[in-house]
Amino acid sequence: MADNNRGNNRRDRDENPEFADRLVAINRVSKTVKGGKRFGFAALVVVGDQKGRVGFGKGKAKEVPEAIRKATEQAKRQMIRVPLKEGRTLHHDVEGRHGAGKVVMRTAPQGTGIIAGGPMRAVFEMLGVQDVVSKSIGSSNPYNMIRATVEGLKKESSPRSVAQRRGKKVADILKKDDAPAAAPAETAEA
Repeated sequence: MADNNRGNNRRDRDENPEFADRLVAINRVSKTVKGGKRFGFAALVVVGDQKGRVGFGKGKAKEVPEAIRKATEQAKRQMIRVPLKEGRTLHHDVEGRHGAGKVVMRTAPQGTGIIAGGPMRAVFEMLGVQDVVSKSIGSSNPYNMIRATVEGLKKESSPRSVAQRRGKKVADILKKDDAPAAAPAETAEA
C-alpha cells in the first residue's frame, strides 16, 4: 500500500499542471504482416503554458492513450518561448515555411480573436495568443502546418531583444518603426 502512494506522488510531481495540451490529430496506421494486419496509432499533440511557451510532439504506439502520452512528453521537451505584445498578440507579421506548408501570421488589434484554421488555432491557443490573423497556404497536412507555424514563431522578436542586439534603447527602436508611417503623410500634404 505504501509503495502505491510513493508511485502516485512521483507521478504528481512529474505532471506539470501549468501546461495545457491539445490533441490535434490521431491517425490509424496499419502494417501488413504474414498473419494479417497490425494496427497502430500516431498522435500529434500541442502543449503550452498559455503565457508564451509552446511545443508540439508526435507519438506512435499500439494503443491511443500511449501514443498521446508519448506525443505529450515529446512536446514538453521541445517547447519554445515566443515574445508576445501585451501578452495577447504578435509583435510583428511573420511567415513560416515547412515543406509545402506556408503560413502567414499577422498581428491584430484587441478584440479580433484567433482567426486561424485547425492545427494553427491549437498552437495559438496553447501559446496564449488572443488576437491574431493567420492564413495557411499550400499543404493542409496538420504536421506541416504546425511545423510551419512553429518555424514562423521562432522568427518572432520583441523590440527589447532587437534593441539589445543593436545596442540601442527600446524607445529608439519604436520611434524608428513609427517614423516611416508618419513621413509619407507629411509629404502628401505638402
